[in-house]
Amino acid sequence: MALIPTFATPPGFLGIERRDPGAAFTIAGIPLDIGTTNRAGARDGPSAIRRASRMLVDGAHPHHWVEPAATMDIADAGDFAIVLGDLAASLAAIEAQAAPLKHLVALGGEHGVTLPLLRALRKRVGEPLGLVQFDSHLDTWPENFGQRLAHGSVFYHALDEGLVDPRRMVQVGIRSPMGRDVRDWTLARGVTIIAAQEALETGPAAVAERVRAVLGGGPAYLSFDIDALDPAFAPGTGTPEVGGFATWQVQAILRRLGGVRFAGMDVVEVAPAHDVAEITSLAAATVAWEYLALLGAEGG
Repeated sequence: MALIPTFATPPGFLGIERRDPGAAFTIAGIPLDIGTTNRAGARDGPSAIRRASRMLVDGAHPHHWVEPAATMDIADAGDFAIVLGDLAASLAAIEAQAAPLKHLVALGGEHGVTLPLLRALRKRVGEPLGLVQFDSHLDTWPENFGQRLAHGSVFYHALDEGLVDPRRMVQVGIRSPMGRDVRDWTLARGVTIIAAQEALETGPAAVAERVRAVLGGGPAYLSFDIDALDPAFAPGTGTPEVGGFATWQVQAILRRLGGVRFAGMDVVEVAPAHDVAEITSLAAATVAWEYLALLGAEGG
């Protein structure tokens, strides 16, 4: 438990002051949002998530009984450098900075940052990854308004480049308007789609069981778009969609994913300028904390 008041927690994620990149787990912010298609502002997500994480340092995780900042080998390496105004060059720079890190927990930033993170991780593990994507959008459009690298195309490229194994990829919480051709293309590749209404009707335990079955025993990645949550629980995002998860439902799913061979994760699309009372930033910080506690409970 922290020995200083919550408001005085150091500015790193969970108050972590270690900065070197040699830790078993590295937190890094990625302040990029030039590929967004609606409301901008996700570039401010990393700093807002770090501030909100102050609420998570007053003791152990109440389910896993792990205190990540105190008991795990974690560093907060600050924010990755980007190339101002150049989306392709920024993605290349992000990949290069992610490449040497052992296990990255990335704080976005727009969802497009996941593509270079998957490129780097695919090279490191030597095989296509399993992927669980919490999202209200498919993000498998070939392009967005003429931009091939926009945030709505990230998993089109991930599938096209063989970064992920489509038979081990599951999208959870999908509910936005979409082109039927885009959905059909995604399904034809072998991706599993769990629509938001199906997930809410069947409940967290059933969703977690299905996610585990799809991911199987190989290395896997968690990508969490904060708009998977209903806007009532995460208004501070660029492309909100009604009909999503409550925060407790996401926690209940994540806590049931023990044994999955996660090799990295990100939480993205937090746009604090549109937030209310830090609830979106706190939700994002909690998702990353849940992930670390899950791995910490397994000896990570």
